[in-house]
Amino acid sequence: MDTAEKFDDKAPGNAKLADQIEGEQAMDETIRYPDQTVGTPYVDNPKMRMRDVEVFYGEKQAIHGVSLDIGKNEVVALIGPSGCGKSTFLRCLNRMNDTIDICQVKGNLHLEDQDLYDPKLDVVELRARVGMVFQKPNPFPKSIYDNVAYGPRIHGLANKKYDLDEIVETSLQKAGLWNEVKDRLHSPGTGLSGGQQQRLCIARTIAVSPEVVLMDEPCSALDPIATAKIEELIAELSESYTIAIVTHSMQQAARVSNRTAYFHLGRLVEMNDTDTVFTKPEHDLTEAYITGRFG
Repeated sequence: MDTAEKFDDKAPGNAKLADQIEGEQAMDETIRYPDQTVGTPYVDNPKMRMRDVEVFYGEKQAIHGVSLDIGKNEVVALIGPSGCGKSTFLRCLNRMNDTIDICQVKGNLHLEDQDLYDPKLDVVELRARVGMVFQKPNPFPKSIYDNVAYGPRIHGLANKKYDLDEIVETSLQKAGLWNEVKDRLHSPGTGLSGGQQQRLCIARTIAVSPEVVLMDEPCSALDPIATAKIEELIAELSESYTIAIVTHSMQQAARVSNRTAYFHLGRLVEMNDTDTVFTKPEHDLTEAYITGRFG
């Protein structure tokens, strides 16, 4: 049975998703999109290269022909109204959409020269190279130490306890958490505050030495102080990693990113350097969104 045949419009979750996409398609008819993305969606020698990406949930199309590059050690922010497809697109970059039976991804997606959707590609290895931090902190029900050590253990990155200790300490230091937890590494990770848990999840992600870190609204469940710490951390991590972040906060996008991509109903309308997007956008839809006329 192919993906489209599995899609049952009457299933509770799928019916809601189908109604949302149909509503967006009806609205779609009244909106004037550019013939192609305006701005600077491409860079020289990109770390990740996406061309003509389309995503379907069953027969319903959620992403329409998105093409963009993410440069090495660049922080790219994906913004747009709820339901615009920014998180769906982000999940394509490490094949997290594979976990949704009705989801089908088309187009060309590459991490340097590696085709992300090559059938021979080991998805576990891909997710070690392209890590992800989710909206809500999701530490394992293990100790702080074991949360960070889990990835290096299963990927065989440390043969001796000394090596594992070093990876754990280095990862927690990079995540700005070491000084707060160094005396209680064997306490449960779930006992930390929300902001600390999110930094623990970041430490867990970078412990396997990824090349790219994806962040799906990493601060949406955090207080302003914890959010500020995560934003400082993003700036520091960009020296070593390529970062793509989905955010509902335009102020956050303006603070942390080098370039910003504006999505609208599954289309990439504009991608430009962040200052341009927020001070002199090239497309009317981008301007309408950032000035609060909708979204």
